[in-house]
Amino acid sequence: MDFQTETLGKSEEISALFAETFSASEGADEGKVIGDLVTNLIKTTGKEDLYVFSVRDHSGLVGSVLFSRISYAQDDRQVFILSPAAVRPDRKKQGIGQKLMNFALNKLREQRIDVVVTYGDPNYYSKVGFQQITVEIAKPPLKLSQPHGWLGQSLFQEKLEPLTGSSSCVSALNKPELW
Repeated sequence: MDFQTETLGKSEEISALFAETFSASEGADEGKVIGDLVTNLIKTTGKEDLYVFSVRDHSGLVGSVLFSRISYAQDDRQVFILSPAAVRPDRKKQGIGQKLMNFALNKLREQRIDVVVTYGDPNYYSKVGFQQITVEIAKPPLKLSQPHGWLGQSLFQEKLEPLTGSSSCVSALNKPELW
């Protein structure tokens, strides 16, 4: 497995992976929404506000995760949200997603990112250290449709101390229908 942090010339391939993965699990409409989200994140988000991690093997691109910045008005900690994550449908249940996320979290630690949050399945993301959090711990930028899926972790502290102030996300994620 070859873990990568470079997207140059690969954004269409990465977006297609997300569209294929989400179409297979959630239907064609959701696949298009998530594929478009990834395209927009890569095209419209500044390098200081976006990290893209991918994994390849002999068969090509098999997984990718994106982390984009969330800013808290009264908190100096650097916070990023993992959204979205995908592993090619024919490669699921092989530990690829966990290995990729662990690689990404280690790279984020190297970049001195303090906190990561995500919005998804607590059973899946808990395997890489995410824990359910409340909106009092980390206020999301938009209203959550499924608050039980709001997850977070500190990359340097044992416990995630509450983030202070209102929050804002990058423009590609600033859409109520994604939350």
